[in-house]
Amino acid sequence: MKNGWMYILECSDGSYYAGSTNNLELRLLQHQNGEGANHTKKHLPVKLVYFEEFQRIDEAFNREKQVQGWNRKKKEALINGEFDKLTHLSRNYTQYPPVASASSSTNNAAVVEPVAVVEPVETTMASTSPNNVASTSSATEEPHPLPELVEGNTTTNSILKMI
Repeated sequence: MKNGWMYILECSDGSYYAGSTNNLELRLLQHQNGEGANHTKKHLPVKLVYFEEFQRIDEAFNREKQVQGWNRKKKEALINGEFDKLTHLSRNYTQYPPVASASSSTNNAAVVEPVAVVEPVETTMASTSPNNVASTSSATEEPHPLPELVEGNTTTNSILKMI
């Protein structure tokens, strides 16, 4: 017996709403009657365009959260059964150079870009002694395994997507 469903509704404004429930028929009726989520309440009527069944409600809830994070094109590929497009829509391909697929390569090896190695940098730090006499000391900065985690940093995002 199935105890959970993840579903996608198309709202009257064309937007999609992903949800999960343990009673799909009742939940759809609630959405149509304006008793559902605020988003669907504001964009009635709604229609069921996709659903998946799960053995447990927590599995359906986890799938709901996954699908909610997807962009519109990826949700539409799922709705339309275009499962072969999901992988392509999962990555931001504008940040990656084209890589020959294993099937089209003569030696069946994928091309991998080498990761840059950060060399230690020699720096000089000035400090003041207790009697206000400036002195210098030499320190070596340790290389960091990943660049500084800054949102929008193309290098960081590329590395994190490979992990």
